[in-house]
Amino acid sequence: MRKTIKLSLIAASVLALTACNQEAKKEQADVKLDTVAQQQAYGIGASVGNFLNKDLADKKEIGIELDQALLMRGFEDALAGNAKIDEEKIREVLTALDESVRTKQEEKAKVESEKSKVEGEKYLADNANKEGVMVTESGLQYEVMSEGEGAKPVATDVVKVHYKGTLLDGTEFDSSYSRNEPTTFPLNRVIPGWTEGLQLMPVGSKYKFTIPSDLAYGDRDLGKIPANSTLIFEVELLEIQNDAEAAAAE
Repeated sequence: MRKTIKLSLIAASVLALTACNQEAKKEQADVKLDTVAQQQAYGIGASVGNFLNKDLADKKEIGIELDQALLMRGFEDALAGNAKIDEEKIREVLTALDESVRTKQEEKAKVESEKSKVEGEKYLADNANKEGVMVTESGLQYEVMSEGEGAKPVATDVVKVHYKGTLLDGTEFDSSYSRNEPTTFPLNRVIPGWTEGLQLMPVGSKYKFTIPSDLAYGDRDLGKIPANSTLIFEVELLEIQNDAEAAAAE
């Protein structure tokens, strides 16, 4: 909380500092950045200015707009030693602002989570009727893109895979193909949809999984993966390692 308040104060100050009077604006065209010290000073202002732009935009997105004229006036008054509210009141109002932002963010996340749940359920219902899509008892959906002839893993195996994960709108959130490096992991330490799905695959196969949110990350918001997201994975099973093989490879 203290860090957030500090950033809010810095952001307000920088906004006011860079736009507090017309004379400063006229002189912007004559900014000199010839020396390291000049570049450092300008760099600090630009860095915090970038933070401020994003901070104000984020607040506006959730319905909180700050009066920039009052931000500038507050800076000018404080600089002149004539602030209209004292430090205790400043902390009080900025704490209230932080709480309001947090409440708005939680409300937005809840709405988006519910939207993702509904969209996922509709997508799963439609997808289940497509040719080639099979549905397991748990609700996992899969399509065979190519079928291998190797063994199938069990939950206690370590597997090596290539994969790509996308949201329903096609947004890619992870891909071992993009990193040009397969991933190896114990099959019983990943999301339930993967643990179940990969046990259906012979080595050498490539499957497409459509994983309901309750078999993925549930109501957790992971940033790139919003809460209650139904996920789509294309997975290529390259290799199975049992405990002995994994230990021998170390």
